Amino acid sequence: MNDYQVSILIPCYNTEQWIASAIESALNQTYPNKEIIVVDDGSTDRSLEIIKSFGDRIRWETGLNRGGNAARNRLLELSTGEWLQYLDADDYLLPDKIETQIRFLSQISDADIIYSPVIVEYHKDNHSWQKIDRIPEPLPHDPCILLTRWHLPQTGGVLWRKEAIVDVGGWNEHQNCCQENELYLRLLMAEKRFEYFDAPRAVYRAWSELTVCRKDPSETYRWRLEIKDKIEQHLEAKCELTQLRQDVINQSRLECARIIWNFDPGWAANLVKKIHVINPNFTPSGSKIPKIYRFLYKILGFSGVEQLAQIKRLATQFKSLSNINALVGGKHPPRI
Repeated sequence: MNDYQVSILIPCYNTEQWIASAIESALNQTYPNKEIIVVDDGSTDRSLEIIKSFGDRIRWETGLNRGGNAARNRLLELSTGEWLQYLDADDYLLPDKIETQIRFLSQISDADIIYSPVIVEYHKDNHSWQKIDRIPEPLPHDPCILLTRWHLPQTGGVLWRKEAIVDVGGWNEHQNCCQENELYLRLLMAEKRFEYFDAPRAVYRAWSELTVCRKDPSETYRWRLEIKDKIEQHLEAKCELTQLRQDVINQSRLECARIIWNFDPGWAANLVKKIHVINPNFTPSGSKIPKIYRFLYKILGFSGVEQLAQIKRLATQFKSLSNINALVGGKHPPRI
């Protein structure tokens, strides 16, 4: 196995319940040639106290709260490894995560990004369960299509060549959401080499509704669409915008429009108009679009089928509420 040094980089902000687990998972990596660095981003809870308790087994630094990407850039500056393993403080790694990816790297030494599926660990109401978030596209994987469809993995599932991140200017400190996806975009535009390795060994905890992406869906979808636009423009400029890639971009725009409709129907309708300007013969397709939706889209158009879907959702909610009232009150739901 190649004797690369790997820097495990942990940005932390107010994650006292998880930070010890993240650090321990880094220390427990079976790959020997590693360093572990933690940057505390001005935590106001017990995070820094917990970080200090690991003594000289790790390197750490603290400072004012500047945001996740600023902390990641500081970690980048502090790192000495040729390869980087970013690990958010509320996530963790299985013990052989780095070793398995480094072993794979020995087969394709010119790779810049080794990306693997992540294991999503859901936490809700004192219960937790796991699901492997696999990359659904068949081989060979096209990272441009994967990014367009938002299928490139969360940060921890990746092994990053340090030089590649430095070459594109590091993490964008003005990016409040979709942070790794914006970095993926710049790496692809710089023609860095992505290699897929089907070994899910990083665990992403989904436990909070307070992240920027979840608190402000309009901001999230604005960035998602901007990233799709930039991929499209980049591929077109390089004469690499194949029909398959264009179709995937438009289908992905429709999937975004269907979510956006719930909070901004006008924005969603204009987005679909843009799709039809690019491809006047566009029709919905793919596993995320039910057959009945595709059929009604041809008859009613986007706004018509979304209005119908909204009526159906409201009717389902009313029926559920009526059934709950009947159970609670011991009465039959009213007939309509």
